[in-house]
Amino acid sequence: MKQTFAIAIGGAAGQGVATPGDIFAKMFSRRGLSLNAYNAYQSIIRGGHTLLTIRTGPEPVTNMGDRIDLLLPLNQDTMDRHLKLLRSGAACIYNADTIKPGAAAEGVQLCPLPVSELADISRNKVAQNTLAMGAGLNMMGIGFAALEEVLREQFKKKGEAVVEENVGVARAGYDYAAAHFTPFPNPLPRTDKRYAVLSGNIAMAMGGAAAGVKFYCAYPMSPSTGVLHWMAAHARKAGIMVRQVEDEIGVINMTIGAAHAGVRSMCATSGGGFALMSEGLGMSAMIETPVVVIDCQRAGPSTGVPTKTEQGDLWQMLGAAFGDYPRLIAAPLDIADCFQLIPEMFNLVDRFQCPGLVLCDLLLSEGRLGVDPKDLDFNPVIHRGELILPLDGKGGNGNGASATTASNGDYKRYKITESGISPRAVPGVPDHIHTVATDEHMEDGVLISDEFTNPIKRRAMMEKRMRKVAGIEAAVPPPTLRGPRVADVTLIGWGSTKGVIEEACELLNEEGISANQLQIRWLVPLHGEVILELLKDARHTIIVENNYSGQFARYLRSETSFVPDGNIRKYDGEPFMPHHIVEAVKEQLAGKTKLSVPMHEIMV
Repeated sequence: MKQTFAIAIGGAAGQGVATPGDIFAKMFSRRGLSLNAYNAYQSIIRGGHTLLTIRTGPEPVTNMGDRIDLLLPLNQDTMDRHLKLLRSGAACIYNADTIKPGAAAEGVQLCPLPVSELADISRNKVAQNTLAMGAGLNMMGIGFAALEEVLREQFKKKGEAVVEENVGVARAGYDYAAAHFTPFPNPLPRTDKRYAVLSGNIAMAMGGAAAGVKFYCAYPMSPSTGVLHWMAAHARKAGIMVRQVEDEIGVINMTIGAAHAGVRSMCATSGGGFALMSEGLGMSAMIETPVVVIDCQRAGPSTGVPTKTEQGDLWQMLGAAFGDYPRLIAAPLDIADCFQLIPEMFNLVDRFQCPGLVLCDLLLSEGRLGVDPKDLDFNPVIHRGELILPLDGKGGNGNGASATTASNGDYKRYKITESGISPRAVPGVPDHIHTVATDEHMEDGVLISDEFTNPIKRRAMMEKRMRKVAGIEAAVPPPTLRGPRVADVTLIGWGSTKGVIEEACELLNEEGISANQLQIRWLVPLHGEVILELLKDARHTIIVENNYSGQFARYLRSETSFVPDGNIRKYDGEPFMPHHIVEAVKEQLAGKTKLSVPMHEIMV
């Protein structure tokens, strides 16, 4: 992480912050550099402050980091907010015609661009963006040809005149920096690696396609809408039926209906939308029809802060629907894991005929990561479990599922079995009754309440479903400890905090404080006994999470009675930075506090 370089591009919404970010991301990935990008923005279309941070380096970059090496402020507001964060060795390139720099820390290079002299801003409204990109790349030691190639790709749809204008403006900024600004002492390196740049939403959508999803529907709700966008754009090529539905109640019911018909079905939403899906999720559990639901968490409650990240939906997931039923809940650890988790989840929900919940968050769903193509280049084995599909005329069903020819009288959809799993026939299979019973029912689907409420039959059917829990726990890998078996401090996190905790552990170890990490991916099943075994020798345990109340800490205590020595919590809508964790760990080890990150650190 020491070899990383971080660029921050800030301005008002609508001022063209995203395009320079896309160009930098392409150039870095083509140089064989890993990258991590995070866009902090407000939920208004124009005028709200936006800051896009791109951190890159030759080794995997897992989080946005602590520092800014190059600041590109596109307006005065960004300069005023962020110049004070730059430290010695950093630089700031800005439009000298419209922006005044103010006081900077010693060793920060201020780089004014005479934009009106270098470009015709009356014709090119984003000339300052392109000039700043050219100047910055010169200071990073990157040749102009690489920038020209990406600019031609970026603007080719707008015609040759627009392409040539932007290339010319970028060249002017590049040459001006060569003549007037001091380059960074270490040019940005080049490696032989190659990276694909993905958001978590795209990764989850691709994971669905790889898993064999054939039906996807959603109601647009940030930050999950990117999954719908990818699915819609690739629906025909991937052979997926995609529907935008009127509300999330319709979404979950359509998803379950498609799954009952025999295809793999998926939907995605955020916390507010998931609340509407809760009753439908209970239907999936009762009729034992597998579906996968993605929840991309944002800051709540209610509409909260819809463009900010949080890990605040855990207890909603744990309490979704009502009554007792088997389920799976997993939180992806990074954007690459967003891709890998979806096929894994589908195989499990098909096998155990229950709902599966993927608990992502805005940090991953809208962030971007340089992913090794090898992590995407696989065809997951699809296991449909005990699914009875119509024969294809060749004696099979071509879908990795079982095929039987039981007669109408032999087949019981909810047959009581030792494993709790009953063979599932989909509509269209001859000689099988295709039953969906949302009331409690007997093996053949006849409602218990229609006969009489027989407590023995009710207990037998409930116990049958819940026997799946033992199988689920055996099928899901337990968490592992990263780092030395015994350390001065053990940092416990779940989901998207993995990368920032990893770097915090590296920094603590460098300062002589040995640290290890326990990151939880599977929340249900939790593997509580394994967690207790891993933590039994821990000297000092701290749980790190992006919410106010310590939702995972409460969940872990409820399941295992384990209480950590300390907690670090952040709930301002922005993700952790490594120094937030490092400084809080030092304070807690010194006995100064066992509370959350100090507010003055949270609000930087």
